[in-house]
Amino acid sequence: MQTLDLVLLRSFIVVAEKRSMTVAAQHLHVSQGAVSQQIRRLEEVLGAALFIRDRRTLRLAPLGERLFTKAQQMLALNQQILAEVKGSTLQGRVRLGVPYDLAGDWIAPILKAFIEANAQVELTLKCASSVELRAEVDKGTLDLAIIEEAAASASGECLVIDRLVWVGASGGTAYLNEPLAVSLVAETCAFREPVIAALDGQDRQWKMVFDNGNLETTRAMVGSDLAVSAWLKSAVPLGLEVLPAQAQLPELPPFVISLVRAKGTVSGAVGELVRGIREYLDQA
Repeated sequence: MQTLDLVLLRSFIVVAEKRSMTVAAQHLHVSQGAVSQQIRRLEEVLGAALFIRDRRTLRLAPLGERLFTKAQQMLALNQQILAEVKGSTLQGRVRLGVPYDLAGDWIAPILKAFIEANAQVELTLKCASSVELRAEVDKGTLDLAIIEEAAASASGECLVIDRLVWVGASGGTAYLNEPLAVSLVAETCAFREPVIAALDGQDRQWKMVFDNGNLETTRAMVGSDLAVSAWLKSAVPLGLEVLPAQAQLPELPPFVISLVRAKGTVSGAVGELVRGIREYLDQA
């Protein structure tokens, strides 16, 4: 008896929604090649193409259109069965902290799955810099936080090792300007010290601009080709692109996306969210 792999269905749904293998890969935190391979495997099981390439985007083929709603229903039913069979009666509150740049597409599927399976848990989300989030976990005002740390000095539980990359506007030329304008979200940004050290090591004139604590403002300034910034490769937002080697910007160190928990946090709800975070990233 043939079975449909839920992981393949999840990838299919994201590609169908985003109409792009590249964007879907960013959303799922895997390589574009991995997404393409998953779609091919699903097409082999079903015996026909799921997508038609239309210029620069993808659109659903007739089989893909028939599968799309059914796939959504299958994933929703999977979550419902798990919740009912496990008899999830978790209650309580979970206070989670996430850095600004991970608070969108990166964390959304994890939180969606947790809330659907644990409807009686009150989940609150706080966005701040990694330094600020770590301080709140230490004080006990957050139960746990996902933070970004330089790999060389990371102290939390490692979830993902990622590249810190230079980004700019798609097709932009801000990296050619002298002095180089660099925009970071906040003065407490975890990337600030390694970025400054890398630029100083290159002996290049630069200036920090738009250091305002607002992610959307930073994204807008960089997207308008007024500055460059540093981002984790898995979290580069739409409208921005990783700058090529021709930009001749200094190499940045690897970073770790870590999990830190408040001391004495033994809540079942907190433990379930931690399990869900680990499981999602293991499958990604």
